Amino acid sequence: MRGENWLGDVDFSEYPQKGPVFATLKEPGFFRKAFIDGGSVAWPNGADVAPESLYEQLLQKEQNRECGVRQ
Repeated sequence: MRGENWLGDVDFSEYPQKGPVFATLKEPGFFRKAFIDGGSVAWPNGADVAPESLYEQLLQKEQNRECGVRQ
């Protein structure tokens, strides 16, 4: 993963259903408080998403695009 300079959009719309710590992400004002913490995307309430998870989402999106799967 290192050195691969990936750039893309990640869909966070399903994260609020992943547990109570992610529930506040559906509030735009809170979502905008995201920051980078040790390579993870994090929020002040302790919610975080590991870079590996983001990478997997982007990789899946790219594979779907190459196969002609609509997103």
